[in-house]
Amino acid sequence: METKIDFITRNTKKSLFAITAPMLLAMFLNMAYNLVDSLWIGNLLGKTAYAAFTGSLPVILILLSVAMGATNGMAILISQAIGSADHNRGDTLIASSLLGTLIFAVMVTIGCEGLLPAIARLSGVPSETYGLVLDYLSIYLLGYPVMSLYLYFAAVLRSFGNSLFQAMSMLMATVLNAILDPLCIRNLGFKGAALATLVSQSICLVTIILYLHKKKLFRIDLSKVSRNVLLPLMQKAVPSIIQQCIPAVSTMFLTSLVGSYGITALVGYGIAGRIEIILLYPAMALNMVLTIIVGQCVGGLRYDRVKEYLKAATWNSSLIVLMLSFLVVVSSGYLSGLFVKAGDAAIIVKGYFLIIGAGYVCNMVTNCLLGLLNGMGYPSLSMLLMVLYYLLIRIPLAYLFSYFGFGLHGIWLAVLISHVIACLAAMAMAHHHVDRKCFMNVPVREGNGMTLS
Repeated sequence: METKIDFITRNTKKSLFAITAPMLLAMFLNMAYNLVDSLWIGNLLGKTAYAAFTGSLPVILILLSVAMGATNGMAILISQAIGSADHNRGDTLIASSLLGTLIFAVMVTIGCEGLLPAIARLSGVPSETYGLVLDYLSIYLLGYPVMSLYLYFAAVLRSFGNSLFQAMSMLMATVLNAILDPLCIRNLGFKGAALATLVSQSICLVTIILYLHKKKLFRIDLSKVSRNVLLPLMQKAVPSIIQQCIPAVSTMFLTSLVGSYGITALVGYGIAGRIEIILLYPAMALNMVLTIIVGQCVGGLRYDRVKEYLKAATWNSSLIVLMLSFLVVVSSGYLSGLFVKAGDAAIIVKGYFLIIGAGYVCNMVTNCLLGLLNGMGYPSLSMLLMVLYYLLIRIPLAYLFSYFGFGLHGIWLAVLISHVIACLAAMAMAHHHVDRKCFMNVPVREGNGMTLS
């Protein structure tokens, strides 16, 4: 199994495929992992429990986004150090970011456990699901440090061009979750689903640590922890955290807004969100992949390779998402029945995808450009795009369309409009801020430091 990919010297399309294929597999396995929870909860515990699970998701998404944003931000500097062949800086960044990740995750867990009742109330869940939401999140939070460390090690592996092991570990976690979920749910009820998640994630973390110990891909030397790299790490991590959290904040708002239309609307929105992962995860994967690839190319001063990777990634991934969008729109009613046997919820799911379906290609292009900006070392620009995308367009439009009587269809229309505007804004920002640096006539290095004339 290949443990490293040199994106600076290897063939563009082969290198892109070598890291993207396992990454997509890992994302889809993560989707299957989440779907297992949804399917068992909906079929074993019924409509109210599924609504509680949907109400818990915004909080979970925010916590997950914080962990992913922090680790992805750190990976920008690590990948640039790898591209420049600066091994000492790479070791220092890895040791310092690992310690920071662990301390931060423990602090978040303690803080959220203490504020959990207030967090649940702020999420706007219906009163009949409030107790179930508390039960689920109280157990889920115990596994947050475990999840954060797993995401951290996965991000470091990606910095070296290794995404295959992440796919393998997600396969193991999905199988474990599928086995543990029904056992835990039957014995512990709704809490059992959270416990199954905690156990499977812990086993995943142990596996990835054992893999890293065996392959010795990099050293973890805590004596190399340095305060000098903390500020650069925070400068990349904080915008990345905000960038990742903004969609989750938007989801929390929309969940509350949809919840005002009743339990059935909330169930339909929850089902649509689970199905939508099929269309959103490829975009997320390309975002993370391009962050690493562009980071290595920038570290090696190979700006000439950036345009090649961006073009290949955007065209191929957009075609895939276009085909997937068509399949989801056509089959959304049937897919809804796999979660909850409720015809009224299926109607909501169908309406959701009929309106939003055209926007997923725009979302893919946007995420490719966000990956470009991140890899170039501009996560703050990506953050500003996300603020525009969600906070300035999607949330206000959704509220206004709902307020003026357009109902759920108005909320779905706001999501579609935000996809289109975000894509156009990302294209303009990438052209203005990045094109001149990437494609002007600059010296480039081949391999580890040979300057080309």
